[in-house]
This record gives sequence, C-alpha cells and structure tokens, in this order.
Amino acid sequence: MKSRYILFRRAGVYYTEDTVTRKQQTLRTKDEAEALTLLSAKNESFRQPVLNLQIARAYLTASDPAMAARTWQVVMDQMQTQGKDSSKNRYTRALKAKAFDGLRQKRLIETGPEDFLIVLQAGKVSVAHFLKRLHNLALGLGWIAVPILAPKLWPKPQFKPKRAITLGEHQRILAAEKNVERNLYYQLLWEVGASQSDAAVLTAESIDRETNALTYFRMKTGEQAQLAISKSLAAILEQLPKTGPLFPNIDAGKANLRASEFYYLCKRLKIEGVTLHSYRYAWAERAKTCGYPERFAQEALGHNSKAVHRAYARRAKVLIPAMEDYEKRMEGKLVALPVAA
Repeated sequence: MKSRYILFRRAGVYYTEDTVTRKQQTLRTKDEAEALTLLSAKNESFRQPVLNLQIARAYLTASDPAMAARTWQVVMDQMQTQGKDSSKNRYTRALKAKAFDGLRQKRLIETGPEDFLIVLQAGKVSVAHFLKRLHNLALGLGWIAVPILAPKLWPKPQFKPKRAITLGEHQRILAAEKNVERNLYYQLLWEVGASQSDAAVLTAESIDRETNALTYFRMKTGEQAQLAISKSLAAILEQLPKTGPLFPNIDAGKANLRASEFYYLCKRLKIEGVTLHSYRYAWAERAKTCGYPERFAQEALGHNSKAVHRAYARRAKVLIPAMEDYEKRMEGKLVALPVAA
C-alpha cells in the first residue's frame, strides 16, 4: 500500500507532505531517526482506517457487486423514478442544485458525515429536504448499512412565512391583468382554492351540470375535491370553453411559467410575500373566518390539504359572536324548521 505521507528536509528541519492534499507540516526535529519514527506513526494512523475500509469493501462486494462502486448519482437517478410525474419533475429540478455537485460522484461507502454537512452548509431549505430524502432512500434500499448523519444533526427546516392573498390584492391583480384567460384563471383560484396545477388542467368535463358541482382529482395526492358551484363561480365558468380544457393556453404551459408570470405581475404592483398558492391559503382562511365547517373545507380542498390544517389550526382570525346573539339566531332557525306531519 502506497504511503500517504513522505519525508523531506528543509534548512535542517524534517517535514512531512500529504501526497493527496499536498499539505506540508513540520515535525519540529532535526534528528533523522526521530523524524522517521514520526513519519511511520502518521502513515500507520492513516493505513489502519484504509485497511478497514478495504476489508469492508471485500465483504460488501461479495453480497452486492455494485456496492463498492455505487455513487450518490445512482441514488439521485433512482429517486427520479419514484412517485407520480409531478413528483419526478420536482425531484429532477431539485437535484440539479449546485449544492449537490460535490456529492454526485462520491461513493456511498466512502461518504462521511462531513460530506453531508458541506452540502447542508452550501444549500437552502430545499437542499436539506432532498438530501434527507436521498439519504433515507439509500438507507431503505440497503445501499448504506447505517445512517450517515445522526437524526439530531439534521437541521430543522426554517421555511419562509407564507400568507394568504387579500381581497384588496386580488382585486388589484385582476385590474392589472389584461390577458383574459389569466384574469379568469386568477378569479377561479379565488373562488375554488385549487392549487395552481389542479386549476390549470381543469376541463369542461369537471363540471357536473346535473348536481351543479365542480369535481376534480388532485394531482399531488389523487384525492377527490368537490364543491358546489356558486353564482360567482358560475359567472366565471360561463366565460370559459364548454368543451376540453377550461384554460387551454395555461394548461399547455409549465408550472414555473405560470408562477413567473404571477410573480412579475405582483412585483409590478409591489405586492410582496404571495404566490399562486396564496389563493389556496386565502380560500381556507375565508372558510374558517365565516364559520364554514372544517369537514366541508376538507371536501373542497382535499382531506390532506395543508392549507385547511393551517387555517383551521391557528391562522385565520374569527370574531366570536356574543352568546345572546348566537342564541337568538339559533332560536330563529328552530322556529323556521318545518313541523313534521
């Protein structure tokens, strides 16, 4: 096995040089015998971990021939085959981040905690999220025997605060958006609270004329979302195609294009802190504020919708009515109930 450190002398003093990093370090001695002893100790301290690694490779290769050569790029490629098409596209975009460049060709068997920490320091919240998913995928597939980074060392995600779009902001956006299709698209988002992708692919077949309901399946979860068509929503739908996609041009474009168009419109209007997903938060918070039952909101947005949980948990502000006023309102409802024959 080739020695990691070599010995040389400068001005009578002995030094070592790392043949890999080319880093030089003084041994603080002019005695050759002492210098050779120190050099042997440094090479031995390096040789033992390398020897252990080679022994481990021999055992692992016997059970999985590809184990010793498998890199993180292989794990990344495997991740991009997981889930639905929308998830695959999201993985592909996320794994292109420069923060992963130093890890791509790194062999799994040679990866240490410091390699992950370098990626975490160079990346944002999304990088930490997808690195953890990569790690868990490799662990689940049996490509790494033990966790590389202890659970307590993974950083807690610090997401930027998200907020709902206000009615005033929505009205300003509609006044500024001259493209008819996008204008109607924003109006529909306000009325139904669908995600930008779910709304973009809605078709005329999503409208049930008999029950007067809008029904679609969420792209992210496959859950069914359904809500009755209000007068305001009906007025919007009347202006949209009666067959095929409701928003043909928007449907043909990509999600990042829709997001960019909305971003630059908000930037021009000096509206900050909102995205197209803010319409979903707005719908959920409006539902909570007006006393809309949570189970109805879940049916409208999907039972696993984070927007519903977020709004009904703490975000939306509700003015609690006085007990006397509420009792009178309930008494009026009871009086109005038909009497059974």
